[in-house]
Amino acid sequence: MSDTLKQRLTREDLIVAPGVYDMISLRIADRMGFQALYMTGYGVVASYLGLPDAGLATYTDMLNRVTAMAGMAKTPLICDGDTGYGGLLNVQHTVRGYEAAGAAAIQLEDQEFPKKCGHTPGRRVIPMEDMVRKIKVAVEARDSSAFLIIARTDARTSLGLDEALRRGEAYAKAGADILFIESPESEAEMERIGRTFDVPLIANMVEKGRTPLLSAEQLRAFGFSIAIFPGTAFLAAGAAIERVYGTLKEAGSSQPVADQLYDFDQFSRLMGFEAVWDFDRRHADQ
Repeated sequence: MSDTLKQRLTREDLIVAPGVYDMISLRIADRMGFQALYMTGYGVVASYLGLPDAGLATYTDMLNRVTAMAGMAKTPLICDGDTGYGGLLNVQHTVRGYEAAGAAAIQLEDQEFPKKCGHTPGRRVIPMEDMVRKIKVAVEARDSSAFLIIARTDARTSLGLDEALRRGEAYAKAGADILFIESPESEAEMERIGRTFDVPLIANMVEKGRTPLLSAEQLRAFGFSIAIFPGTAFLAAGAAIERVYGTLKEAGSSQPVADQLYDFDQFSRLMGFEAVWDFDRRHADQ
């Protein structure tokens, strides 16, 4: 049996968790030996609904994706739970649903509804005391302490770093296993976050976002335990798809980019066709 995310957090190395946003990205990342994967809300809402990550996805939408991804992944899956999709009773329901679906951890944030992506403008946060109650309910609702509660605060952008740190301390005291201080804006701020807490910390590495991109060595030295890269894969996929579609439009053929594509046979194997072929062989006489 593989280690849980909780067990992996006891190691000294930084956990690098790539963002997965659909079943193809999940299958690719799951076989590459990462210690954890991160189900990105931004990417899931974009790929599943074709909408912005602005509070438009429902609990049912997100649980559908958690169930599919966690059910397939062999790697521990950290899942975005937004604001818990409502009040305290909704938070209880969300935590139980995500845990039963097989997630390794749920991320809950202190934004007002409707929430927005943490690297976009216009975010506002609820009172700290309200989020403390949400975390206490989340801790109480889970069946196992191996299912981790991640408390994220978006207070840095609108209320400043001091308030974000104050909230982080309160959330850790309420029982959060991991803290996520969203959108620090300099290396000095990231270093201060790391010095402030003695619980596991998440660094959100969004390319061209509000937070500087740091090396794994820098992040670990600053005191971070997990680095998530939520947008890397869908940004790469978007650039590649736009490029090959542009070639199709101009050339009327994929010949000019054929050498840039995933091998079709290997992709079929990635999707699990080998099991289908084996099944067909075994039952050919029937």
